[in-house]
Formats: sequence, C-alpha cells, structure tokens
Amino acid sequence: MKGIITTIFFISISINVFAKNMHNQYLKKDSTPTLLTFKQLEPYLTTNSDSVFIINFWATWCGPCVAELPYFEKLTADLKGQKAKVVLVSLDFKSHIQTKLLPFLKKRRLQSEVVVLVEKNPNDWIPKVHEEWSGSIPATLIFDKNKRQFYEQSFEKYKDLKEIVSPFIPINN
Repeated sequence: MKGIITTIFFISISINVFAKNMHNQYLKKDSTPTLLTFKQLEPYLTTNSDSVFIINFWATWCGPCVAELPYFEKLTADLKGQKAKVVLVSLDFKSHIQTKLLPFLKKRRLQSEVVVLVEKNPNDWIPKVHEEWSGSIPATLIFDKNKRQFYEQSFEKYKDLKEIVSPFIPINN
C-alpha cells in the first residue's frame, strides 16, 4: 500500500511539474518580446560558432515586411534541428509595443524569436549592421563565422529566401 501511495505521489508531482512547464511555455509565447538597445543586439550580429544566423529587420507598419514574415516562419520550421537561428528584429516604436506589436504577434503566433530594437537615432546603429544599409526595411542579414550577406529587400516568395540561405546551410524542405 505504501508503494502505491508513493507512486501516486510521484505521478502527481510529475503532472504538476509538466502542467507548470506548459503554463510557463504558454506565458512565454504571450509575453512581451525582449527590448534591446543596439549594444545589447550586437552579440546577435556576430558569431564564432558553426551556427548560421538569419536576422530580419522589420516592423508591423511595413507592408512588405509583414508580407514576407510567413517565409521567415517557414524557414524557422524548415531549419528546426539544425545549427541555425532566425531572429526577427522589430523596429516598431516603443510606444506601439502594447497597442500594435503585441496584438500582431498574438494574432500571428510567430515561432521565430522576436526582439524589439529600442534606439532613438538609427543613423548611429544602421551602418554597424551593414555599411551599405540605407535604413530601408525589410532588411536581412545572413551570416556564419566565415561569411556575411546583407539584403535590403523584401522576398516575394519563399523560394527566394530559401535560395539565399541555402549556401549557408541545407534547408530541410
């Protein structure tokens, strides 16, 4: 009898831990994205690892940015399990995070990591991302420890995005 009670106790604890983890995971999806200064974002823009990074600069008020987001989401799914990471850097205004960005993210249920760059003077940080970037969005930086490519354009189709990423890493789909 004592063994049955002990087993039930451990099963109960396991279920509670599982439920708590699922709850925390759910809360994390609905929480405010990380707000970063450029100094905090800079480590996202370099690597010495074998991983490939795809950093997309976008905003909810940018039509072409919103139109290509499903391609970055598909890319995130297709690169799952590989040494690659997609990061969506929102350039939405800090004052619009609660009213525009969060509802947008909740509606879209984005799986890619989203961070918000909160900098007042873009002319200070834009050339640090890429010296030829005019500041237009969408813009995408793809890099690994050996090479970097920068694209100041929107992607009209998933195959266009896949084509520029595939020299860095094979894509599952």
